Amino acid sequence: MTEAPILAAIETGGTKLLYRVAAAGGETLGEGRYETARPDASIAFLAGAIRDLLPRDRKLAAIGMASFGPIGIDSASPTYGRMLATTKPGWSGYDLRGAIASEFDAPIAIDTDVNAAALAEQAVGAGQGERSVAYLTVGTGIGGGLAMNGVTLKGSPHPEIGHVRLVRAPHDHAASACPFHADCAEGLVAGPAIGRRLAGVSDLADTPELLDLVADYLAQLCATITLAWSPGCIVIGGGVLGAAGLLDRTRKALRSHLGTYGGADVLDPATYLRPAAFENAGLEGALLMAQTLAAHRDD
Repeated sequence: MTEAPILAAIETGGTKLLYRVAAAGGETLGEGRYETARPDASIAFLAGAIRDLLPRDRKLAAIGMASFGPIGIDSASPTYGRMLATTKPGWSGYDLRGAIASEFDAPIAIDTDVNAAALAEQAVGAGQGERSVAYLTVGTGIGGGLAMNGVTLKGSPHPEIGHVRLVRAPHDHAASACPFHADCAEGLVAGPAIGRRLAGVSDLADTPELLDLVADYLAQLCATITLAWSPGCIVIGGGVLGAAGLLDRTRKALRSHLGTYGGADVLDPATYLRPAAFENAGLEGALLMAQTLAAHRDD
């Protein structure tokens, strides 16, 4: 009897690294997390943790990696799997894919964490049944990915929807939390930006005016995604969306920002903006990538 191939899924985030080792049939052999450190220390930990979970005398058949960006994800580019300019200390220019390849004799597929999340949410999550699903995460940073019939949108290097410029409210003069842009979504409403705005208040839901402002900015971003990508739905994840009432207020503001132009008036924000089905959708997507890679390798 042929044993099921063993797969590894890795998600690298700004604050945490996640990993899972599983049989291709779906059985999870183990998983865990590690606080994001300097790259060499992070990869050393991941490699050791994954090896510890491998059954004796078994090798990995494939590895799927979902990474924070910016990172090269064009497999034909010399920057494939290499981190680009980032604020995370030590990671700019780091050859992430090469580092993992030096640890394991297995094929590796790499994509952005948000593309991988979109892949998972379309295949088996909140966007199941839709031909195209946009995924938006609002947490330590803001990012977005798009999956279309099981294929993610890639570019040079990849979409950076979190750095799209927003129209500030007239009364909003808060400094941007993004070191690159003064008015981008990440600089105005990612977790660190909201933390600055709260000024000692522990919960965003306790400040209705700020809640409305954040909802308006997120609705602007969702309107841009709608007009640029026209997905079947937008799935939203990340810690910021845990604020009570924020998603409903964003839905309401989205209708205002889209108006009645073109087909925008037929969208139902209540079903178009959906909460993510997975807490760690990027890791789920990374496993799907590994499964696909292993299946093609056997063909």
